[in-house]
Amino acid sequence: MTDAAIFQDDSRAKRNVAVLTAAQAILGAQMAMIFVVGGLAGQTLATNVCFATLPISLIVLGSMLAANPLSWFMQRAGRKAGFLVGAAAGALGAAIGAYGLYLASFPVFLLGSLITGIYMSAQGFYRFAAADTASEAFRPKAISYVMAGGLASAIIGPQLVKVTSQAMVIPFMGTYFAVVVLNLVGALLFLFLDIPKPPVPAQDAPHGRTRWELITTPRIAVAVICAMVSYALMNLVMTSTPLAVVGCGFTEGNAADIVTGHVLAMFAPSFFTGHLIVRFGVERIVATGLLILAAAGAVALQGVEIENFFIALILLGLGWNFGFIGATTMLAGAHEPHERGRMQGLNDLLVFGGVTVASLASGGLMNCSGGDAQTGWMSVNLAMVPFLALAGGALIWLALRPKDA
Repeated sequence: MTDAAIFQDDSRAKRNVAVLTAAQAILGAQMAMIFVVGGLAGQTLATNVCFATLPISLIVLGSMLAANPLSWFMQRAGRKAGFLVGAAAGALGAAIGAYGLYLASFPVFLLGSLITGIYMSAQGFYRFAAADTASEAFRPKAISYVMAGGLASAIIGPQLVKVTSQAMVIPFMGTYFAVVVLNLVGALLFLFLDIPKPPVPAQDAPHGRTRWELITTPRIAVAVICAMVSYALMNLVMTSTPLAVVGCGFTEGNAADIVTGHVLAMFAPSFFTGHLIVRFGVERIVATGLLILAAAGAVALQGVEIENFFIALILLGLGWNFGFIGATTMLAGAHEPHERGRMQGLNDLLVFGGVTVASLASGGLMNCSGGDAQTGWMSVNLAMVPFLALAGGALIWLALRPKDA
């Protein structure tokens, strides 16, 4: 590819990155909002507190179930159509969630959460869409810039929770109405997206590797494992955080502030994560992310003072950023364009499958593994250890493989 072609490609890519970054900021705010109030609302509706985080788990389950169909749909109809479907699902899910709160019906509330998962799945494809029109040199930066849009969502989301959670007679209903508005406004951004639809393959065009061949490719397998562990452990701890903070005697406002700090740490490093990947290599950045996640667990195990929650959740966000963006970059460079729909859908199916299990486990560990919130919080953080060992071992195995393999 000539320099002129690269410049032309990256001009389009930079426009798309701007649109996707704005979408991450505006539409992405709903995830921070729902993660703050979802467990607390579930605790008021569920007959058994062990199921308090089930609404969060259903969102992630919906995301997992939607990953392959959305990837297939985008491969044929284009990214713009797929993202509009995601925003519509976000609005519908929040509206059903608000109705569930009105009825005081946990099953209806859970249905809204499941549909919201379709939006979460669509948001997960923003990072891949950023790479679609980018040159190889710009790709890691494009991915990290789009992820950086979450910096604004980290501020917008929890602050909207403070304003809306008690704004109506029924607690948290105002928050879900605000999410509906965010989706309707944010969907307009995708009208400015300029990503060509993938060409229809000719009869004699290469079909690429099967899903089994893709997932058993060593570099792809390690990328998926590291993405699963980074995202699942972040979700495991973050889902329980509002319950732990309130259970240890602090306020909902304290919980919202801690989640704000966490989400800021998730996305603020994205301004330079891509540059670090280019300079030091993707494997080192992923390894650094895993080490920071381990440090987050270590801090959380030291106590339940407000400072411990803040520091642990900030480290958790930073570790997720390096681990997940690094793994995404590793995956994006390990498959061919005509394998994109197959591999990206499979990746998000596996990643969000792991996150679903983590979020289901989070509520049980937090509320049902001990007699108080402090014991539950310790159990949540100790559960990180074997999975960090798995991801770290996979990275070491990949590094020790002969280069020609």
